[in-house]
Amino acid sequence: MGTPWPARPPGRARRWAFADGAYRGLLTAFALFVFVIAALIVYESARGSGLSVRTFGWSFLTSTEWDPVAGRFGALPYLYGTLVSSGLAMLLSVPLGLGAAVFLAELAPRRVGDAVAFVVELLASIPSIVYGIWGLFVLAPFLRTALEPWLIRHLGFLPLFEGFPFGIGMLNAGIVLAVMVLPTIVSLSREILLSTPRTLREAALALGSTRSEAIGVVLDAARPGILGAVILGLGRALGETMAVTMVIGNASRISASLLAPGATMASVIANEFTEATGDLYLSALIEIALVLFVLTLLVNAVARLLVHWAAGGRRDVAGTA
Repeated sequence: MGTPWPARPPGRARRWAFADGAYRGLLTAFALFVFVIAALIVYESARGSGLSVRTFGWSFLTSTEWDPVAGRFGALPYLYGTLVSSGLAMLLSVPLGLGAAVFLAELAPRRVGDAVAFVVELLASIPSIVYGIWGLFVLAPFLRTALEPWLIRHLGFLPLFEGFPFGIGMLNAGIVLAVMVLPTIVSLSREILLSTPRTLREAALALGSTRSEAIGVVLDAARPGILGAVILGLGRALGETMAVTMVIGNASRISASLLAPGATMASVIANEFTEATGDLYLSALIEIALVLFVLTLLVNAVARLLVHWAAGGRRDVAGTA
């Protein structure tokens, strides 16, 4: 038998117990502080939007009229613009981002993958106003003179591409948002793929799988993390303000065409908050901010459910194998 570990003196043991308790309490306070901040945001938004809620009720979310002079406000065009621009951004960025992540993690040489990943992370650090300037002075002329006329000429019979080639509108905003969220999806998805056990690839190849089939096995194992990366990118797209404000056209209307101008909840707040002189006008803008917060909360809740479902499905498959 070895030498028994010497017991701590009673005084030192009490000091260690007190230090552990204090450290645990401090970390708990830090964690609770996040919830306190979120609760204060909800409280202040609900308090500031009280006048608008009492005046319009649920019709605020279903009305398309936005007339500050007459005191009539409806948020449906901005809710529609937020969902459409974010959905278009994810439609463009998810396939491209996931494909780039798979190439960098599974196919590219390690040095090439590290170099490209470094550039991708630099793109994520670019301020949104820079993306807005690029969308306004580079992307908009290209859309107006090349892409949008081609879409109107060949696909103009569809409601999505009817209208005139403005260059500024929902399509421009969706492309800019896609470029902005792409680095987040690529970077996080690549790290998730690299963190999966290498034994998965080796086992798949040992069983006779092709390279593409082995990558499919890795993607299935990394599915919960990739879903989380996509939802994180969607969260940024929903709340983006300045870049979208510069390129979406800021028109309070609903149009099925992606070429038409529109507006989002974040852009209308940025555009009109300084002009809101009346109490009802200011309250309506604060209610839009509250709706945006609730929408983001719902998206994150759905994301958690999707990640839980994906992870549970993977465990079920592993358990039955």
